[in-house]
Amino acid sequence: MENVLRPLLVVGGSLVLTLVLGWLVDVLLRRADARHSETPLWGLLRRCRPPLQVVLGTALLGATYTQIRVDAVRDHRAVIGQTLTLVLIAASAWLVLRVAATIVESSYARYAAASRDAARVRRVRTQVTLIQRVVTAVVATVAIAAMLLTFPEMRTVGTSMLASAGVVGIVAGVAAQSTLGNLFAGFQIAFGDMVRLGDTVVVNGEWGTVDEITLTFLTVRTWDERRITMPVSYFTSQPFENWSRGGAQMSGTVYFQLDHSAPVAEMRDALRDILGECAAWDGRNWSLAVTDTTPTTMEVRAVVTAKDADDIWTVRCAVREQLIVWLRAHHPYALPRVTTAPASLPPQEHWAALTGADAVRSPVGNGKVPDRDRNPRTGRG
Repeated sequence: MENVLRPLLVVGGSLVLTLVLGWLVDVLLRRADARHSETPLWGLLRRCRPPLQVVLGTALLGATYTQIRVDAVRDHRAVIGQTLTLVLIAASAWLVLRVAATIVESSYARYAAASRDAARVRRVRTQVTLIQRVVTAVVATVAIAAMLLTFPEMRTVGTSMLASAGVVGIVAGVAAQSTLGNLFAGFQIAFGDMVRLGDTVVVNGEWGTVDEITLTFLTVRTWDERRITMPVSYFTSQPFENWSRGGAQMSGTVYFQLDHSAPVAEMRDALRDILGECAAWDGRNWSLAVTDTTPTTMEVRAVVTAKDADDIWTVRCAVREQLIVWLRAHHPYALPRVTTAPASLPPQEHWAALTGADAVRSPVGNGKVPDRDRNPRTGRG
């Protein structure tokens, strides 16, 4: 009878005590969250309940499993103890990572709610994301090392590895030179404020938004939902455009190739009316001017402003579309066209010099060239 009750008491008691302690911690966190509603930390810490219960349950079983007077447990005591130790180390690492992620998320949420500067918020978000990744890598490495050191064979291997750690470190440093370069470049990006999550950048001729930053690579999401993955060292060694640097406000241009007879003044009035109805225009500035001419057309440039890169694209498209529609409806002659009318003839003296014909005045003396001399001589009869 004792062989049945003792295992039930040990395992069942550990399980019940684990559930009770987890419930008590959850109740305390809910009360703290209700009292301090200004910070989300206490509510977010409730996510740590599963790893906490695993740690408590494993620790209780590790302390009491030796009291089970069963032959199977007594014969495999070393294996059971080793397994419980490995589970405890893994659960402890899980708990540490969950607590660290909760603290980082709570701090970022409070800062984002209190700050009105979007650029600073993106900078802090980039930094805390990279810090969280570093903490995850360190905790995972320490946990794996601790789990390996629980095996007696690994302790002997570890002693021999320490003797050759210098040589191995040099070889690993040379072999992982590119990886280490990207790692340090990631820290430089995080704390040097070169590029942040959510920044609008142009790299290799591609326009997009920084979607993800890790310790080794960076992902840019383009306007057509493609993802460009690049090593972070690119942003510390190559020039790139950061449209969000120094503020998200932007100016954009729209060019029109029009006939010389286009009514520029009326186009300005039409542009003002179009921008007044465009929700993406921020109202800061606008202008329209003739910036260049060619023998057949003139170049008209419209300048508009918006609060960010997405809105400036919307404004430019709206201005381009609606101004062309307005020109086609009210001033179609202003659109570019191919001239097919005959050219005007030069004065009599110039025509005689070009064709080699004698300048013969008409009887009425109006200075016109006779019909027989109006066409140039080609030497073909």
